[in-house]
Amino acid sequence: QVQLVESGGGLVQAGGSLRLSCTASQRSFGSYGMGWFRQPPGKEREFVAAITWNTGSTNYADSVKGRFTSSKDNAKTTVYLQMNSLKPEDTAVYYCASRPFSGTYNYWGQGTQVTVSS
Repeated sequence: QVQLVESGGGLVQAGGSLRLSCTASQRSFGSYGMGWFRQPPGKEREFVAAITWNTGSTNYADSVKGRFTSSKDNAKTTVYLQMNSLKPEDTAVYYCASRPFSGTYNYWGQGTQVTVSS
C-alpha cells in the first residue's frame, strides 16, 4: 500500500513562509492528482489546494488563492505546497492526499503541523 509522507511544517510568524512536501512511497499507485487539506484546531478538515500529475493543473480554496502555490516533481513523486504571507488562521494540521481519475481521495498522509503566530 502506498504511503504519503508530509514534511516541512513548523512554527512561523505571521507574514512568513513555509513549504510543505508530500512524497509517495511508490511511483505508480493509480494517482491522477494530489490534494492538500488542513484541519484547524477544533474545526473540520477543509480543502486547500489540488494538482494533477499529468498537466499540473491546479485549483485552490478562496482563502489561500494568491498566497499558496502547489507544484509537483513527477520524477520524485512529490508535490509541494508553497505557503506565503501566512496568517494565524492558517494554523492547522496539513494533510496531503491522492485521488484516482474518478473517485474520492483514497490515500492520506499522516499530517504535518503548521503554526502561525501573530
